[in-house]
Amino acid sequence: MNSNETPRVPNGPTGAVGPVDSSRIPRYAGPATFARLPRLDEVTAADVAVVGVPFDTGVSYRPGARFGGNAIREASRLLRPYNPAQDASPFALAQVADAGDIAANPFNINEAVESIEAAADDLLGSGARMMTLGGDHTIALPLLRSVAKKHGPVALLHFDAHLDTWDTYFGAEYTHGTPFRRAVEEGILDTSALSHVGTRGPLYGKQDLTDDEKLGFGIVTSADVYRRGADEVADQLRQRIGDRPLYISIDIDCLDPAHAPGTGTPEAGGMTSRELLEILRGLSSCNLVSADVVEVAPAYDHAEITAVAASHTAYELTTIMSRQIASARGE
Repeated sequence: MNSNETPRVPNGPTGAVGPVDSSRIPRYAGPATFARLPRLDEVTAADVAVVGVPFDTGVSYRPGARFGGNAIREASRLLRPYNPAQDASPFALAQVADAGDIAANPFNINEAVESIEAAADDLLGSGARMMTLGGDHTIALPLLRSVAKKHGPVALLHFDAHLDTWDTYFGAEYTHGTPFRRAVEEGILDTSALSHVGTRGPLYGKQDLTDDEKLGFGIVTSADVYRRGADEVADQLRQRIGDRPLYISIDIDCLDPAHAPGTGTPEAGGMTSRELLEILRGLSSCNLVSADVVEVAPAYDHAEITAVAASHTAYELTTIMSRQIASARGE
């Protein structure tokens, strides 16, 4: 069945090709593109390209995030075309398409980082914004490099249990615990608008926090989210970001293991999936230029709990981008 024969959800005046119509083809049938959307080669152009990066050579504990992108796609079969929380139909407002995967060398991290950056350059060069499905957090560095080429140094909201601003692991500069230190060193982040969200758990020492602060990061811990609530946290983050071009990077381990067991470095005391989604919805007015969701490791997942949370997280981020694209067009 080709794209012309596949029943799809009507998408009104924009002409965007929408997801497969689940009232006519069961959700469990057919290829598992993100939210059952068309592939990139089935549309003329994409406003938002959902792309996977099956790479986890940079992990320091449990591997398996190389399978995360496809796990998220499978879980996203249940997503529907109208998002009531944001009062938007994202796949009607903009053309969203699944761009497949970026192949990266699993035996050479430096080469992998270069190839991810080059592929991201191609996608952004087509005019699309990227919604990337990881993969481990190493991939954030080449993605940020590519985004900064287009927008200049960007604001960053980093949702994670961990800082990911350490210097090296075993002498390696490129790992899933070092991308944001490298990004600051390379001048691709706007150091006046950086924040971690959801951090918690033991550190190597107090110097970790001192070094992180010197790099320009603010911190909203998971305990802060619990005590202050999602609305207040989102308001604080909006004020910090302003109207700067924003990149959001989400390590799924920002969630408590009860909500995301399928990840490589789980830490107790994390956010709920509800808190994460509400914070993201509170950022809908920010200028979100691209985003990623990483560190989903399905081998440790129970009943797709983690992948479901990740798919809804990517859906909220995609909705924000689609709304902003439509607004820029005056729609």
